[in-house]
Amino acid sequence: MDIQDSNLHKQFAINCFNQVWDILEKKQRTTEDEENMIHMCHASFWHWSRVADHTERNLSIGYWQLSRVYAVTGQGDQALHYAKRCITIGSSANLEPFYIGYGYEAEARAYLVLRNKEHALASKQKAASYLDRVTDKESHQMLANDLGSLD
Repeated sequence: MDIQDSNLHKQFAINCFNQVWDILEKKQRTTEDEENMIHMCHASFWHWSRVADHTERNLSIGYWQLSRVYAVTGQGDQALHYAKRCITIGSSANLEPFYIGYGYEAEARAYLVLRNKEHALASKQKAASYLDRVTDKESHQMLANDLGSLD
């Protein structure tokens, strides 16, 4: 793949990622919105995987977003699958605590969708243990807010 193709993939990945956030932030989503959000999220991930210099951090974020999208659309099994992928890649790549913590946040959210409060609480506690190691104030607050929304 040449650099031009890689740059195109990166631009598509970023555009799809941002469009997913636009839909996630809508107060009310239609069934069509949710279906488009799922397709764009997968497209974003696929395009990131084609960027020549993509990192495990890029993939971790992509897996996390896939998990969130599936959680908000009520598809707990899929949400859990991508949360576990997020945790695995974050841990194996020794990513910063912020990213691993978000993997466990996603796992907790998926377990809540699956109505498994015991596993959700355990995952939330793991996420909180990583939160304690997040030193950047903005990142710390973002993860803390998302963990607080899990009740």
